[in-house]
Amino acid sequence: MREKVEQVLDKVRPYLQRDGGNVELVDVTDDGVVTVRLTGACKGCPMSQVTLKNAVEKTILKELPEIHSVRAA
Repeated sequence: MREKVEQVLDKVRPYLQRDGGNVELVDVTDDGVVTVRLTGACKGCPMSQVTLKNAVEKTILKELPEIHSVRAA
């Protein structure tokens, strides 16, 4: 499952990298919870929670229905 999540994150990364940020996969649990860490410019950005929800979480949940939630580390 970790590999599948990484593949989905690879689709989101160019969007984040345009603004000097990135996303790192921290963990994927057996019950479908993904933990990620925003890095670079995204780390301290006041909009980071919006980015997490609207870009990262939305994409993961759309592409991997077996994932139930995405949270920040």
